[in-house]
Amino acid sequence: MNWLKSLLVAGTVQVLAVTSAFAGANLEQIKSSGVFKIGTEGTYAPFTYHEPGGALVGFDVEIGQEIAKRLGVKAEFLEGKWDGLIAGLDANRYDAVINQVGITEQRRQKYDFSDPYIASKAVLIVRGDNEEVKGFADLKGKKSAQSLTSNFGKIAEKNGAELVGTDGFDQSIQLVLNGRADATINDSLSFLDFKKHKPDANVKIAAQEENADYSGIIIRKGEPELLEAINKALAEIKADGTYQKISDKYFGQDVSQ
Repeated sequence: MNWLKSLLVAGTVQVLAVTSAFAGANLEQIKSSGVFKIGTEGTYAPFTYHEPGGALVGFDVEIGQEIAKRLGVKAEFLEGKWDGLIAGLDANRYDAVINQVGITEQRRQKYDFSDPYIASKAVLIVRGDNEEVKGFADLKGKKSAQSLTSNFGKIAEKNGAELVGTDGFDQSIQLVLNGRADATINDSLSFLDFKKHKPDANVKIAAQEENADYSGIIIRKGEPELLEAINKALAEIKADGTYQKISDKYFGQDVSQ
């Protein structure tokens, strides 16, 4: 049986050696090929979407391009539907996904995340002339326009609001503007994007939750050199003012915190 033990030990050592070698292989392959392959939706404005002329643009697209630049390569975006986007990492379709992927413990069990690069909070949005609703507790007995299955809807319901069902942010905002709803709880980034395009719209943020949700760049586990390189690039982007410039372009303010 000694030969079997020796065989098992030799096999284990070989697997460890291959795993160790692969840990840094992907970053080397990226630099060798000159391309950083990024999975993204391409249908999720203002993060990743197509201009009327067809060009892929957006906050996440520019962040991805800047990271690739600091890796010394070019960014290549491969588009896919959200439902299968992260699974594309498992199929080695791309090296990373940059698509507002929320950092969760469940996802961390299978994948690695970069340092957070954008934060969002639940905000309470009302008409600009509304002085009654100043906080979440003021929603008691009020109408709140919400997607009924969303976490935002649950927050409104928890605070005693009567829910007015909608298909999403745009419809919710319209119901608030025309007075058919007193408020909506929604994502701070969506509100900033809306105000960026319609600065004169008669809506405002009355309150926001203290705790933010963060998104990160997601990659396969076992690629520590790539993860370190991405985090280094993100730090440089923030330090040299590039992040602020991109953030101002799409949201009118820094959205990293």
